[in-house]
Amino acid sequence: MNVLIVNAGSSSLKYQLFNTESKTALAKGGCERIGEEGGAISHKVPGKEPYERLADLKTHEDAIKLVIETLTDSKVGCIGSMSEIGAVGHRVVHGGPYFTGSVLATEEVLEKVELCRELAPLHIGPSLVGIHACLDVMKDVPQVLVFDTAFHSTMPKEAYTFAIPQEYSEKYHIRRYGFHGSSHRYVSREMIKILGKPAEETKIVTCHLGNGSSIAAVKGGKVLDTTMGFTPLDGLMMGTRSGAIDPAIVSFLMEKENLSAAEINTVLNKKSGILGVYGASSDFRDCRTAMEERKDERASLAIHMLAYQVKKYIGAYAAAMGGLDAVVFTAGIGENNNIIRSMPCKGLEFLGIDFDDEANDAVKRPIETTCLSKAGSKVKVYLIPTNEELIIAEDTEAVVSAL
Repeated sequence: MNVLIVNAGSSSLKYQLFNTESKTALAKGGCERIGEEGGAISHKVPGKEPYERLADLKTHEDAIKLVIETLTDSKVGCIGSMSEIGAVGHRVVHGGPYFTGSVLATEEVLEKVELCRELAPLHIGPSLVGIHACLDVMKDVPQVLVFDTAFHSTMPKEAYTFAIPQEYSEKYHIRRYGFHGSSHRYVSREMIKILGKPAEETKIVTCHLGNGSSIAAVKGGKVLDTTMGFTPLDGLMMGTRSGAIDPAIVSFLMEKENLSAAEINTVLNKKSGILGVYGASSDFRDCRTAMEERKDERASLAIHMLAYQVKKYIGAYAAAMGGLDAVVFTAGIGENNNIIRSMPCKGLEFLGIDFDDEANDAVKRPIETTCLSKAGSKVKVYLIPTNEELIIAEDTEAVVSAL
């Protein structure tokens, strides 16, 4: 089945046309500046030259029409007509307390997604706009919603409950939700295959490290705990997000700096993390260059802080699971930066990790699944490139096939 995977932003729309039989992307691209001047589409089909085109994109519906037009174009496209698209799979960041798996987009489902808007206002609004645009343009094509939070829905109450008055938790659906679910699900599934034993016997820590980062404890193929919480702000420090901090810092800064709720939210989400500590950039690559070439102390501090936090969570989750079989690194930083794989593993020999620096330093592009631990290591360490699109496509096909 050809599945059109859609990820809508407030003024953008990313897409992939994914074939579930070959498990490959037939095309990928994105529309930018929707509702603004200078709208454009960028499009790439393997084996063909990249294609770009300016376009007047007043709405997301205009963007979807342009995507279909481009996919079916005889020169730059990859299919003959829209009829070759079997379904559309939408990545939706938040399923709230309502969704623990992928579902068909129905009126009732969309009403519940609307209820999640206040839990992730920056993401749910644009997602709904993109979903409705696809429903309008592709009326006869089934649409499936795949939620980032769904894979984490197996967490026990003691892991997902926050120690605040429970009437607030119940009234506002406040709990640990977790994110990057499709990525954690994919790499843990691949690691289980590599381990070669029943899923229910496995204990894996998956480290999704990118501009947004999260770690998950996956015991028996199910999430026991994860670092992101009620929002993606919790847990590890990230590109511009603070990660976990003393909650009293929030009210302290609001009072001292005379900041509103919106302003402190901006500080923690957009001005903190690597950017906040290093100061010059939120990009891990820039930070590493500054550390290694200019001996920048703040850059070095930011990198060592992140590595320390990753190490701390690996140890904590090994304790929570009662053991550890494997650690997996994935996503932009986890796949492309050797020091953020090696630094957290140093000092974890007591857990059974015998890290292979030579294998780690030898990783080259294109990134492939690579063992980063020595042959006799009790705990395996792996680099596994994530494939969230495959998970979305598979779920979409499964939901549609069951109709």
